Amino acid sequence: MARNNYTIVEYFGGEDGYRCGYCKNEKGNFSHGMWSHSMTVQDYQDLIDRGWRRSGKYVYKPIMNKTCCPQYPIRCHAVKFQPSKSHKKILKKFNKYICKGVIPKEHEVEQPMDSVCEVVGSKEPSKKMECAITNVQKELAECPAVTNVETNEADVTPTGSEPSRKEPASVSEGRTTTAPKPGIGLDPNRPPCRKAKELRKERHHQKEQMKHTSGGVSSTNPPAATKTNQTKTLEDLLTETCPDTSSHCFEVRLVRANPPCPQFKASFDTSYQVYKLYQMAIHKDPPDKPSESQFRRFLCDSPLEAEHSDDGPEMGYGSFHQQYWLDGQIVAVGVIDILPTCVSSVYLYYHPDFAFLSLGSYSALREIAFTRQLQKQSPKLSHYYLGFYIHSCPKMRYKGQYRPADLLCSETYVWVTIEKCLPHLENSRYARFNTNPDEGDARVLKDVGRALVLHRRTVMPYIVYARKQKGSNDEPEVREYASLVGQNCAERILLYRA
Repeated sequence: MARNNYTIVEYFGGEDGYRCGYCKNEKGNFSHGMWSHSMTVQDYQDLIDRGWRRSGKYVYKPIMNKTCCPQYPIRCHAVKFQPSKSHKKILKKFNKYICKGVIPKEHEVEQPMDSVCEVVGSKEPSKKMECAITNVQKELAECPAVTNVETNEADVTPTGSEPSRKEPASVSEGRTTTAPKPGIGLDPNRPPCRKAKELRKERHHQKEQMKHTSGGVSSTNPPAATKTNQTKTLEDLLTETCPDTSSHCFEVRLVRANPPCPQFKASFDTSYQVYKLYQMAIHKDPPDKPSESQFRRFLCDSPLEAEHSDDGPEMGYGSFHQQYWLDGQIVAVGVIDILPTCVSSVYLYYHPDFAFLSLGSYSALREIAFTRQLQKQSPKLSHYYLGFYIHSCPKMRYKGQYRPADLLCSETYVWVTIEKCLPHLENSRYARFNTNPDEGDARVLKDVGRALVLHRRTVMPYIVYARKQKGSNDEPEVREYASLVGQNCAERILLYRA
């Protein structure tokens, strides 16, 4: 076949219930799962648009009408997003700390920005599968070193239609400012400075006089709207200029996690220590649980291949860590996937000592701005996926505040505005959002025989495999898998058969 890269998975089904990370039900969480050795970004984009989600290399899909806490995929229209008052308050608080070192006296304890939790019921791939893949999978192309240390793209506003080229710089610098030149004192030829209140009174008095002299109708044109009166964009709020004497130095670096770039490797130990502190303080994990191997498996390993395209973002597609550096140390890390039509949030962890900065919400706003910047390079990349929205768990409803937002209908796989979905969820934990009873799954499985399988180092349609395996009883399992990924993905993804 012409394709150089394949998505290769081993399907595990979803018969057993396991502990729910949200309501803590010991056996109430049900999901279908599969281990992915490798995955193209387009295949993963199609899978998350059918309710799948990855945790490391394990990809799972909640059984919505059976699980204790139904998890609905949620996405924000990044280009249309307008920060709310609470968002502006968070950004202002963050900027005051960077510029002036002001620590808020009181701060709300926000919910963890976990787009996915480590799946307790995840399984490891079989040894036979690993051997088969090693022999079949072609050598992957080396990833160009284009994602070194990168300033968050929201910090640079491009001019014209040419996308900005990012330079390693401190975010606290924001826009370029010119240092004030030394003065020579008061100018005796200029009028003395006056208070703004006096000037306003004088202008008001002049207007009243002009109204009387022109028959009650003002003869002056209304003042033009100044930039200070215009609504500030998310980018304006994120990049407010600090003085040269800022209290802190802050920057955002984007580093590729798979394959790991040199900057990712160099900062691995520091990043892991922040993760360990976060898990212990926020999720109350015992010290031995957030091990280095668990950190690698959960947040560093990824099945996504590094891919580039002419019409794609400059750094390419795949899995990245967006590191938040404050005064030379990592204080937070956002794990993200850059996909053909979205930036998908995977996880966020931060140093507990900086919880007063509301880094969960701040990072989400940063990632929305980052998505908007990528959209200027790749127009179809316009959404920000926040993982799952869980209405039955009140503390997990915070993701619905990033609007305009959509939830995914788990029966027809169409996106529906959240305003139309919430009334259904008030009445029932599980709901079909698509109100058209005649509409179904556009990519419903029609021919299981066309699903591709990997058997004895050979790629073949399932119908050919079934003929060779006389007496095989795996068709129900293959049919279930193919119906969950959809006809299109079933014809592209390789399902491993022992």
